[in-house]
Amino acid sequence: MRLATPQDSENLGAQLATVVRAGDVVTLSGPLGAGKTSIARGLLAALGLAEEAPSPTFAIVQPYAPPETRLPVMHVDLYRIEDVQEIDELGLDEARADSVLLIEWPERAPGRWPDALALSLDFAPDGGRALTVEVPAAWEGRWPLT
Repeated sequence: MRLATPQDSENLGAQLATVVRAGDVVTLSGPLGAGKTSIARGLLAALGLAEEAPSPTFAIVQPYAPPETRLPVMHVDLYRIEDVQEIDELGLDEARADSVLLIEWPERAPGRWPDALALSLDFAPDGGRALTVEVPAAWEGRWPLT
């Protein structure tokens, strides 16, 4: 899939918001500046977040919950995680029971979320973004988005 503009990335996130549910994990991979946070912002805005979602790079986990958003979301940025054991301290496994986990830089925890909808972005030669998607069984019937 090709995303020509940052708005296309946000629109993809908004489309995801129509099908995500508590317990889902969506991972976002790609180099710095590829548009991971743009997809997250689109999803969060479509779930009702009024202000622009900040990148959780320094906070690592940015939680959102009703009434701020239609359903609970944990926006996670693992970029600064140096040891995979640090992830256990974030409480993501417990939060997943009633939240959507939206995880940037999942390669810092390889194999941890095998049932995640895995979105991988890369720079396209024309300045847009190339999106590759790995769709697990849990997402059958919800992807591709319509």
